[in-house]
Amino acid sequence: MALCLPWLAACSNVAPGLHFDRNAASSGSSNVNASAEGGAEATNAVLKPITPQLVKQELEIREKMASQDITNLLGKPAPYKIGTGDVLSVVVWDHPELSNTATTAMGVVAGTGADASNTATNAPPAGFIVDHEGVIQFPYAGTLKVAGLTQDQARNLLAQNLSKYLKNPKVTLRVQSYRSKRVYVDGEVRTPGLQAINDIPMTLVEAINRAGGVLPTGDQSQIVVNRAGTNYAINLPQLVQRGVNPANILLADGDVVRVRSRDESKVFVSGEVVSPRALTMHNGRLTLNEALGESGGVNPLSGDGSQIYVIRKNGSEQTVYQLDGRANGALAMAEGFELRPRDVVYVAATPLANWHRAISLILPSALSGAVGAVTPVANPR
Repeated sequence: MALCLPWLAACSNVAPGLHFDRNAASSGSSNVNASAEGGAEATNAVLKPITPQLVKQELEIREKMASQDITNLLGKPAPYKIGTGDVLSVVVWDHPELSNTATTAMGVVAGTGADASNTATNAPPAGFIVDHEGVIQFPYAGTLKVAGLTQDQARNLLAQNLSKYLKNPKVTLRVQSYRSKRVYVDGEVRTPGLQAINDIPMTLVEAINRAGGVLPTGDQSQIVVNRAGTNYAINLPQLVQRGVNPANILLADGDVVRVRSRDESKVFVSGEVVSPRALTMHNGRLTLNEALGESGGVNPLSGDGSQIYVIRKNGSEQTVYQLDGRANGALAMAEGFELRPRDVVYVAATPLANWHRAISLILPSALSGAVGAVTPVANPR
């Protein structure tokens, strides 16, 4: 029994879990070693105390990160311009022989569209398909370059060419099937897939609504728009707070919209809390106070309120923030300190709890050995 007594002095240093120097943050940020159970190699980390100045600094950094330039996505709706693959419907008044039905029968219209009007027979859509060169063939008018023109401009061009053969031709031209411009909506929406751009301006809100809206598992603060290889992070709740109307974000042909899952923005709470768990952020926002509250708070029996840590990894660097819950204004600082995705909140145990756990691991084996040494073995008869 006396052999175990020298070990008890170092019980708090060998207890399982993460260990930090309690005095490392007393004089500002410094380099500390955070080690894990099992003899893993120590990791150098910067330990910073959570103070009102740090909370203000973190808020400025967060606002700077959120103020990404999205001016390339903003704009005013413009009339739809005809493109390659669109199907045009043309009617020349008082000349039924030039209608879509007649020209289709004559073989002027060619090709089958993905949105064919008669899916049962796989018949081509009745209309004039804009070919790969952006032109259509129309009786008497000949070859017309319509790609890049609005419906009104294409109608005026057709009427001008027909006026050489018809007196004051009245023409109605409209896009019957929109197939030239598309965007792709992916992620946490009800019906992900391709969305055709038509005469209704394709805004970010319109694209998400056509896809059935954001699922409950989707994060409206984590929407990414990819245009020509450049990613633009969109935070819808924050845009509204800044007075920016999301309906002003216009999508272009080839844009990819992805709504990320809330599971990609989790925060992990462990250590001496009532119920350790992984928490999902609320539209990209979760404070330290909210994380502790949703985990039941610091365990009153074993948790050390002066050693509340937030472990954050930025690339190859690791920063550990410490909050002394016993200090004046600690709750206000915890409410103002906003967490980031993949942060780890850790509450250390008290020295007494570490000592008790170490004894519970060492003492039973020592007692059993001592009892076995002094108990005589009975001789069987």
